[in-house]
Amino acid sequence: MFHLLLVAVVLLGGYILLTQTLFKRSKCKGNAAMSGKTVIITGGNTGIGKATALHLARKGARVILACRNKNKAAAAIAEIEKETGSTDMIYMHLDLASLKSVRSFAETFLKTESRLDLLINNAGLVADGRTEDGYGIEFGVNHLGHFLLTNLLLERMKKTGGGRVITLSSMAHRWGHIDFNALVANKDLGTGRYSWQFFHAYCNSKLCNVLFTHELAKRLKGTDVTCYSVHPGVVRTELSRNVSLWQKIFIQPVAWLLFLDPETGAQTTLHCALQEGLEPLSGKYFSCCEAQEVSAHARDDKVALKLWEVSEKLCGLA
Repeated sequence: MFHLLLVAVVLLGGYILLTQTLFKRSKCKGNAAMSGKTVIITGGNTGIGKATALHLARKGARVILACRNKNKAAAAIAEIEKETGSTDMIYMHLDLASLKSVRSFAETFLKTESRLDLLINNAGLVADGRTEDGYGIEFGVNHLGHFLLTNLLLERMKKTGGGRVITLSSMAHRWGHIDFNALVANKDLGTGRYSWQFFHAYCNSKLCNVLFTHELAKRLKGTDVTCYSVHPGVVRTELSRNVSLWQKIFIQPVAWLLFLDPETGAQTTLHCALQEGLEPLSGKYFSCCEAQEVSAHARDDKVALKLWEVSEKLCGLA
């Protein structure tokens, strides 16, 4: 009996520790006005993106869901409009695994929309494979597609004034590494059919997100547009939809017990979107609705600059 009680105490203590650290919850307290403002959310038809869209629609923003699947987007829009009463939500097709699609989206947006106040680079995946342009799927979708999209829309944001670029990264960036030789030679930052291999590639892509934001902030100095990278927490989303069945069987019970729901996972994104006075923190990494310090390799000026220059070449911007 004593041993069972001891095990129960240890398990309870472990659960409490995890919920106060790795799975800690936070709440956005920002309340900036959004009426009349325009927001783009990539991957906004599900998970964190959908929860973010719902909150911003409720505050009166014009919300554009930029995603691949028209039917899923339509269903998300109908659900959000029913819950919020918003009549200002639209779908625009965007496939981040195709640089042609990214350019087409930007062209359509710039022709049809007069302003852009928030660009939320939310979409992401853990998977193996290649993009339409031959890049590793995680590098291509999680970083390169968003890099091109942001650059194509920056002038409109500057013209609008006061805009923010929010890019979802992850605490997984801590285990990332950028091998520029491999990137140039193989057009990816890691690949392989085993899950641990494409998880490592995911970590590398999330490091790209942090470094991209770090360099972008420097390039935005002198303007009133700012940028932030975000760790949303460990959230129950479709991020791991491409992992194997046996891994899902292992992950799902843990996810049910510990992972954050998408609404909770959206809180730090919403904080960076709605909290007033964040401008001096442009370029910073946020977690649990607070700016957090990152390791030296995630704020390396030389690596961030090189990643920017290489990404420009890969996108055809240079």
